[in-house]
Amino acid sequence: MLDLMREHDGHITAKDLYRLAMDRDANISLATVYRSLRLFTELGLVEERRFGTCSCRYYEKKSADGHHHMVCRECGSVGEFDSPLVDELVAEVEETCDFSVTGIDITIAGYCPDCGGRRSDGGRARTV
Repeated sequence: MLDLMREHDGHITAKDLYRLAMDRDANISLATVYRSLRLFTELGLVEERRFGTCSCRYYEKKSADGHHHMVCRECGSVGEFDSPLVDELVAEVEETCDFSVTGIDITIAGYCPDCGGRRSDGGRARTV
């Protein structure tokens, strides 16, 4: 199971991991996948993520890089990004607020290129 996680690039749901595992071993159960993911999370090998109001959980390999997430409101696809602006924001918060930042988690919701083109406004609408 951990090998499948290592081979998969990005985020995966338990059900998607189950489908991949079934290709290797038709006797595996969905419960086994959930137990394995829980164990991997407890051991710090993978991270569990929930994005927005989605009830599903995504799992990703634990990584040292500080990436952040983009979630499509239409299809639910999850992408990653990094920006030097995040580091600048953290530095500003630490300096101006006398606050020691130990972690940051940014998720940007919007529309991926595939889904944005299907919207009448071209996917450019913003809500603040």
